[in-house]
Amino acid sequence: QMAEPFLYDTGERAQYGCLGHEVQIEHIKAYVCRPSFFTDKAVIVIHDVFGWQFPDIRYIVDLIAGHGYITICPDFFKGTDPWKSTDHWADFADWMKNHDPVKVDKEADVVLKYLKEQCDAKKIGIVGFSWGGMAVHHLMLKNPQLTAGVSLYGRIIRDSEERYNLLNPTFFIFGEKDHTIAYDQITLLEEKLKQYCKVAYKIKVYPGQVHGFAQLKPEDMKPHDKPYIEEARKDMIDWINTFV
Repeated sequence: QMAEPFLYDTGERAQYGCLGHEVQIEHIKAYVCRPSFFTDKAVIVIHDVFGWQFPDIRYIVDLIAGHGYITICPDFFKGTDPWKSTDHWADFADWMKNHDPVKVDKEADVVLKYLKEQCDAKKIGIVGFSWGGMAVHHLMLKNPQLTAGVSLYGRIIRDSEERYNLLNPTFFIFGEKDHTIAYDQITLLEEKLKQYCKVAYKIKVYPGQVHGFAQLKPEDMKPHDKPYIEEARKDMIDWINTFV
């Protein structure tokens, strides 16, 4: 049984004017933002349940692009409806069955091909939030083309020991007050990574933070959360800078 995700209130959100543009890549649409100078480094951003058009995720794409990466957020829902804040949590499990975060390989391959062939990307990192955090964990076990990953508050799927044999450096970010992820799951993740993981990894828990904390735009942050949000973002960028 899945806990009702305690997500930030998506009702009262500040508007956001995007810096990037939308493209069509084979069967998926994507939002892309490029830095003002040439770079052969790229980052794929995997959205949460609210999808690729959600303003907060586009803000994150623009933020990463501002650090010097071709940054792209594909529609991993392939044109189907994202979760809406008006939907009922009772239906969430069914919705998840049709939006499986570990069935993202085909779309990831399409985007990797685009970044390499159309954008001349040589090194490609990936970051994902919530649903996207689960997808990043999966892809870092499967796709050696991804140089480094950051998984932000993705629930930890415990189905086998193969869940821990990461191919490339991966950073797991959690909020201390995230009631969708039990603390013992994080402890177990740490134990298992110690045992099985042969590459660099890091786990960090940010005090007092709830599910979804790291995506907030500056004007939507509460003052007491702001330092932790900014720290998580800086840590995310530092990890990408180190390995990509």
